[in-house]
Amino acid sequence: MKREDISNAVGGISTRHIKEAESHFSQNIYSTRKRFSAKKMVLLVAAIVICFALAVPALAAVDIQAAYEILYGVSPKIAQELKPVRMSCEDDGIRMEVISACIKDEKADIYISMQDMTGDRIDGTVDLFDSYSINSPFPSSATCEMISYDEETRAATFLISITQMGQKKIDGEKITFSVDKFLSNKQEYNDEVPQIDLSKANLSAKTQTDVKIRGWSFVDASCQKPEYIHCLATVPEEYFSPTDGVTITGVGFIDEKLHIQVYYDNILETDNHGYVRLLNADGDEINSEANISFWDSEQKGSYEEYIFDVSPNEISDYRLYGYFWTSNSLVRGGWQVTFPLE
Repeated sequence: MKREDISNAVGGISTRHIKEAESHFSQNIYSTRKRFSAKKMVLLVAAIVICFALAVPALAAVDIQAAYEILYGVSPKIAQELKPVRMSCEDDGIRMEVISACIKDEKADIYISMQDMTGDRIDGTVDLFDSYSINSPFPSSATCEMISYDEETRAATFLISITQMGQKKIDGEKITFSVDKFLSNKQEYNDEVPQIDLSKANLSAKTQTDVKIRGWSFVDASCQKPEYIHCLATVPEEYFSPTDGVTITGVGFIDEKLHIQVYYDNILETDNHGYVRLLNADGDEINSEANISFWDSEQKGSYEEYIFDVSPNEISDYRLYGYFWTSNSLVRGGWQVTFPLE
């Protein structure tokens, strides 16, 4: 890259953009407690803006998306003004496109489709797996949900709902919607697990306390996390898998309460999850009073321990039922569309 190219590019950066960046950092530099001066931050913004401003071969290797993300963190307003409008994009044969938008005052409903142009990686179970992001230059709340799937075109339609804070009209603004992965081919299991005989549950089950807790929940919201959590020790010889990606790894009593432990394989790439419940011959159902989840040794799979307020004397009246959701199809990519709200 020639020196005059850089000089001309810096000289071509909008003065308004520089002033806005300087104002942004002058207002936030002390609250963020960073060791950079506002002047240095302005130079950082200017350097990133060059990535967008220059159209020379030397920039071909620059990760423009990464630069945009940095700039968005610095100043969403500047980032959105520099972001080109692109109503559709395609990556690895999968096309994402803005279909339409309904704008009213501070609210906007945007319809976006994702279509597999070459295969069947998108189906009626497609799940964006919390991988999407909605970038806007204004404070807002937003949601995204799949609303339909067309088997003939292999296209799923998503509804993005955005509300601008402060009841300000949203018309004329610009939105960037990004997706970097999704799940499909999701399976559902909702049935009895007859291979588990609850009447044979260990009355003095071995326990473990050195687990990496992911979370816990109690039916009684007033309950506090106990100082020590006793979970079942896994018993490999008693493992049973009712469906791919889900394994029951322990059944037994701790402190006169029934514990059932389930392992969900590779949750970071499958979103395998579910729950178990007890039913008697009359169809009466008992749900767990508490759930405790903890990581496996690699922090990829998750154990979930369900605790039931059922005594050993009455356990023979119940059967175990499972409700599980699993997936074995994760698709990664980089889909992003930027569009005006008008």
